[in-house]
Amino acid sequence: MKDKRNETLAEILLTYSVDLQPGEKLMLEIRGQDTLELAREIIRQATEMGGVPFWYYNDPSFTRVWTLGASEEQMEAYGRLHLALMKEIDAWLLLHGPNNPFDLADVDGEQLQLYRRLYSEPVHLQERVNNTKWCIVNYPTNSMAQLAEMSREAFEDFYYDVCCLDYARMSQAMDPLAELMERTDVVRVVSPGTDLCFSIKGIPAIKCDGQDNIPDGEVFTAPVRDSVNGYITFNIPALERGVLFNDIWLEFREGRVVDTACQGSARMLNEILDTDEGARYTGEFALGLNPLIVRPMKDALFDEKIAGSLHLALGDCDKDASNGNQSAIHWDIVQVQTKEHGGGEIYFDGELIRKDGRFVDQELEDSFSAEALRTT
Repeated sequence: MKDKRNETLAEILLTYSVDLQPGEKLMLEIRGQDTLELAREIIRQATEMGGVPFWYYNDPSFTRVWTLGASEEQMEAYGRLHLALMKEIDAWLLLHGPNNPFDLADVDGEQLQLYRRLYSEPVHLQERVNNTKWCIVNYPTNSMAQLAEMSREAFEDFYYDVCCLDYARMSQAMDPLAELMERTDVVRVVSPGTDLCFSIKGIPAIKCDGQDNIPDGEVFTAPVRDSVNGYITFNIPALERGVLFNDIWLEFREGRVVDTACQGSARMLNEILDTDEGARYTGEFALGLNPLIVRPMKDALFDEKIAGSLHLALGDCDKDASNGNQSAIHWDIVQVQTKEHGGGEIYFDGELIRKDGRFVDQELEDSFSAEALRTT
């Protein structure tokens, strides 16, 4: 059963997500032993398609050992090597299935910032995101099932259903929403613990329809950098740097986070926000639309796609929806506005667009139903 589902998923990733062409070089980053079956299938299909796959095994436990002890000079050399490799390739796939999502929990914050500045930022945020075709895939593991509070078998069934949606059809359904967002100036978000306003005027709306992430399902833009004012409570747990944050509350003034609170490590929260000047500004605003993702998984790649959700990203903006903010971090934090999570409203230029996680426009709401987007 899983073999056939991996064949389907590999085909989606290669023919749709990164659109691999004959002669193109594909880098496959494999994180976690559970991903090996899918990795083999991707290598097989990429070879049959005439691509040139290159693969290597990575894992957060390896990153932990390296980051704990590496000097700045070693980090610089590591970053230069990976940057040279990234510049050689046309497409990049990450299969992310670590055994322990908390492997980095005890790594010193300054070391993690060094790793981000000398490796993550130049290799991924600058080179990979801007100059390759890429997609990140989270693969079902025991640890992911545990975080989601599901059995492994149930989580796998859920995972393949979500990842094998008809993303081409989803892309078409996103068009009216993207056009509406591009006509909008002022956004207001109101919900328990939240009253936030900002402008998105003049910034493109980008469809996330299975080409950069699997699973997918969001439309994003970015707040005008200095326009964000008010406060927001994120009611979905956020896992970052091996720490699980709950009920993050942020207050913004002229675009900048000026006050914070959370359940968990408030010190670590502020360490992340002090990574650099851009870390306290937003780089993204998005609406989650995937009808099969309806509750938090404690995994941002899933949670930011929850139907009826929204999220802000602190830090670096996307080049395709740029508000000019630059940072070594890009941290998506999620609020769900369904009735089960307390409800809420989103207004575009004073008009109610979504209430309690459902679009007011019934045609738009129906276009994102599970029935409309399942593969036949």
